[in-house]
Amino acid sequence: MDAEARQPHDHEFREVNPQGAYGAERLSLDDLKEVRMTLTAHLGNCSMTVREVLGLRRGSVVSLDRQAGEMTDIYVNGLPLARGEVVVIADVLHVRIGEIIGQEDRSGSEEGHEDVSAK
Repeated sequence: MDAEARQPHDHEFREVNPQGAYGAERLSLDDLKEVRMTLTAHLGNCSMTVREVLGLRRGSVVSLDRQAGEMTDIYVNGLPLARGEVVVIADVLHVRIGEIIGQEDRSGSEEGHEDVSAK
């Protein structure tokens, strides 16, 4: 390298994102409505030894740390969203939303309760 290239010098930077550069390509909130997310209902935990896990067979029953009828935690992409109760409708598990985390109690309003199929 020559000595001139190694000397500090002023440089003028162009604006990377000038106003209006995206034009018609701007996203709106409606564009996000079709994004798929994973909903998970956490039914409970248990601790087992390797011997107990290896002993599991079809028909084995695993006890969880939750009581029957206790609210289950509901997550969206691993982040807590709500709490609800597990219900069975036509032999399929569903979750009835009981509360949205971070929102006030909407128990008097029907729109605060909706069934979501558990997967």
